[in-house]
Amino acid sequence: MEKGIVMSRMLLAAGRYIQGAGAVREIGIHAARLGKSALLIGGKTAFSLCAPEIEKSLAGEGIPCRRELFNGISSRSEINRLAALAVESRADFVIALGGGSAIDAGKAVAHEMKAPVIIVPTTVASDAPCSALSVIYTEEGVFESYLFLPRNPECVLVDTEVVVQSPVRFLVAGMGDALATFWESGTCARSGKPNPLNGGGSQTLATLAVARLCYDTLRESGLQAKLAVARGVVTPAVEAIVEANILLSGLSSENGGHAAAHSIHNGLTTLAATRKILHGEKVAFGVLAQLVLEGRSSREIREVQEFCATVGLPITLAELDVVELSPHDLRIVAETAIAPGETIHATWFSVTAAMVEAAILTADALGQEYRRSPS
Repeated sequence: MEKGIVMSRMLLAAGRYIQGAGAVREIGIHAARLGKSALLIGGKTAFSLCAPEIEKSLAGEGIPCRRELFNGISSRSEINRLAALAVESRADFVIALGGGSAIDAGKAVAHEMKAPVIIVPTTVASDAPCSALSVIYTEEGVFESYLFLPRNPECVLVDTEVVVQSPVRFLVAGMGDALATFWESGTCARSGKPNPLNGGGSQTLATLAVARLCYDTLRESGLQAKLAVARGVVTPAVEAIVEANILLSGLSSENGGHAAAHSIHNGLTTLAATRKILHGEKVAFGVLAQLVLEGRSSREIREVQEFCATVGLPITLAELDVVELSPHDLRIVAETAIAPGETIHATWFSVTAAMVEAAILTADALGQEYRRSPS
């Protein structure tokens, strides 16, 4: 066994997870455990949703807070800029408010500061909030690398009254990201390869159970939650899907591992046409391509297609705004997906660019066929 690779069973998790309607008004109580001065990072929309309530709650605990606008991309230069501001303001912990990119940046800033971080998602478009991972992009928004962090967020606080104010598309995209966890963790369990997302540990029984629960919750409550959020209301189904998108997906993804779906997502980011497509939307198509790549049954592929179609996730390239895909561009997508260090190599067999190309084209053809005759 390589030095530094751990094959013991391992389960990583956020230090504290809080979810509920109005939960943001409790943030001061949880923040008081972590420090005496905060840097609040977020975009304009996120600030408008709940920054005043956060600041009021912090003030109630005697905690000063500096707001700083996030520029929208979790790039190295933006992380460095925010970390310098944190030092300047003498903040001793970070609050990252917003969507996936703001959360990734906030976690990376806290890492640079060697300080705690509280995550307050305003959307549930990915399982980023709970993980010890930040995704780094170039200034143009192209995937660059993963930043593996030494610890998970100290606190994740999700206010479902805030979440339902965001466009329903974000909730659905989060379901796409969560959809991958069951299939990717299953691949990792079969291959038995070390999981880089948790430092090389193998899966616990809890991880396998959470992955299954996440998948079952999506299928049971996904459509109902989508319809409720479209009307701006919180229901038990919304609470269930918010928990599935963030906590269940985060736990099963980080501790179960990624496989082909996320690597194919990374490949798809090289296509300019997909820049406006959300992470979870690309991941959902990546799941279908992974199922083809792995030779999964037609029944399993159909099951995933039906779920995606029901909640509004893409099942064809055209639904990712990829109307024409040249052989050259397809090869770039595939080669990016199989780059050294990519999680597609967690499969139990060797993967080539040609195999990825074939899986993408076949998943697209199956999606087109489903759209023609869904019954």
